[in-house]
Amino acid sequence: MNIVDLTLLFIKFGFLCFGGGYMLIPLLSADLVDRYKLLTLGEFSNLVSIAQVTPGPVGINTATYVGFEQAGVLGGEIATFALLLPGVFLSL
Repeated sequence: MNIVDLTLLFIKFGFLCFGGGYMLIPLLSADLVDRYKLLTLGEFSNLVSIAQVTPGPVGINTATYVGFEQAGVLGGEIATFALLLPGVFLSL
C-alpha cells in the first residue's frame, strides 16, 4: 500500500472513531485484515494485545505500527498524524 492510500485510510478511521479506540478495532480488522490484507488475523490480534499494554491509545499504536510496516518511519508518522487529523480538525 502506498503512502497516499495509507494516509486516506487512517483519515477515514479518524473520522469514524467516535467512542474511543476500542470502537476502532472492528473497523481496523475489517480493512487491515479482510479488505487490504495488510495483516493476518494472528498479527492483528497480537497488535491489539500489545497496543493495550503499551502507553497510548490503541488506535494510535495500531496506526504507528501499520504505517511503519508499510512505509518505514515516515509511514508510521504519517499514519499516526492522519488518524489524529480529523479529531483535531473537528475540535477546532
